[in-house]
Amino acid sequence: MIHQIEISLPPYKRGYHLVTDEILKLLPALPDKGLMNIFIKHTSAGLTINENFDRTVRIDFETFFNRLIPDGSSYFTHDSEGDDDMPAHLKASLIGHSVTIPISGCKLNLGTWQGIYFCEFRNRGGSRKLVVTIYS
Repeated sequence: MIHQIEISLPPYKRGYHLVTDEILKLLPALPDKGLMNIFIKHTSAGLTINENFDRTVRIDFETFFNRLIPDGSSYFTHDSEGDDDMPAHLKASLIGHSVTIPISGCKLNLGTWQGIYFCEFRNRGGSRKLVVTIYS
């Protein structure tokens, strides 16, 4: 059986945000066993899974990616929406647009220190839409 729902995240400031609980609150009860795929419908934001305990990991993600792909670089030609436009697209491609997580015992089967990150790469990204597909 496949269940699909589109949800919206409120606007977040630029950075890496732990959203596991927020996503789960917007979903129906999970099945006993299955898979959940979460896909973000935007080209300048991403999703990944990483450390859910120490928030400095998310700060270090931001620092690393901003050094790897700095805003306002003169070699970018796609800048119609500002200095963060093309860097946001590149960062989103590197991080990715979906995560798939096993479901066991009606819960996400994440590791002890794992959580879902919403990665906002724009200075003013706005609300973001996610498509959550649950396979049971």
